[in-house]
Amino acid sequence: MGVLMSKKQQVQKCTSVVSAFQQGMKERAPTTTNQGERSGEGPAESLPLPNPKEEGEHGEADGKVGPSGTSQQAAVPGPAPTRDECKVNQEAWNRLRDGKGVEPEDLDKTGHQLIPPAFVRPKRDANDDQPVEIALGQREQPVNDEMCEVCEVWTANDLFPCRTCTRVFHDGCLRELGYLRTELLQEMRETAHTSTGWSCYYCDNVNLLLTEEEMYSLMETFKQCKIIPESCLVSDELLQYRHFVSKQLFEKDLSDEQEEEVLAQFAALDSEKRGQIEWSDFLYHESLGVLRKFRTENSLVRLLSAKERDHVRSVFVGLDLDKDGVVTGAETRWAQQSWFQKFSKESQSCNVSISHVGPISESSPASSSSERSSQKDDNRPVSWEDFLRESAIYILAARPNSLAMHIRLPL
Repeated sequence: MGVLMSKKQQVQKCTSVVSAFQQGMKERAPTTTNQGERSGEGPAESLPLPNPKEEGEHGEADGKVGPSGTSQQAAVPGPAPTRDECKVNQEAWNRLRDGKGVEPEDLDKTGHQLIPPAFVRPKRDANDDQPVEIALGQREQPVNDEMCEVCEVWTANDLFPCRTCTRVFHDGCLRELGYLRTELLQEMRETAHTSTGWSCYYCDNVNLLLTEEEMYSLMETFKQCKIIPESCLVSDELLQYRHFVSKQLFEKDLSDEQEEEVLAQFAALDSEKRGQIEWSDFLYHESLGVLRKFRTENSLVRLLSAKERDHVRSVFVGLDLDKDGVVTGAETRWAQQSWFQKFSKESQSCNVSISHVGPISESSPASSSSERSSQKDDNRPVSWEDFLRESAIYILAARPNSLAMHIRLPL
């Protein structure tokens, strides 16, 4: 039975076809031009075959990697083997630029029929850094969409909502897209309708929050540091990366204390304690670092969804027991840590932190008042507006479904 395509999917498919056609024409432009000059006005049958030598020269000039191709290899239709390695690497960089992370077809090769969405990176406007007024007493209460984001069909209780935005999905549509493996689909089914919630493939990928310019800056840093897209990193590689960035920015190596901080962050990202961090977790951590570096707190607040804003309101109101519109610095840190709380896989009745780095007493909600009061700004007053601005980056960091902690909690 065929799959009905919505207008949006048809537009996406046309866009991808046009893009592929343009890319193919660009690659074949030199050969086509030469053929046109030689063929003149003759019939199509008289067009000469591509010159294997010329094809080989183009392959070596464009690829710059791998062994030199022979004339037989260059004459074979499609990309020459000499350019395979370059092509694979370039496709990985393209996926990184487009915000797709790992291509869906790479997860499962078995017959995906639906077209993955085309992501569009945001643009910043002139008022992006200006304060945004978000009333404390006015709940937004956003309503989830009625139809599946992928197939645009309504099937009532068979739809699974995103905890961050208002999109809803069929598990079958997500499977056909190839975005979720079997075990991740099962996790989505178990959590989407609970207080834990589940982030869709738009919201889970915080790298999509970066603009084209911000993404270009991050990619250049990766290239200079010899970071290979879609590969896992061990602790030594993360340290080398941090040393390189420190030399580029500050012209000095990391101090011993800074190295310890890098290793602590590595432990926070390595949630399963396997001795390596997944590419997506590293990418999300670095993307959030770019947001902290280039965006103001007001700009980050503008990135929050209506569901996230309502959740922040509930937390603030719960902390403001005397209803004076002010909480303390210690309560603000507690709230920032609470964004990272999820239900454990073993018990749906017990809240646990995603990952604790260092003594639990320093950042846990279970810590006593005397331990929290040791902080310098524990008693400083924090208004609703300041609370929202200070918490924005931590709320964004809690979007991914991964158990990794992409930003370490403030001590």
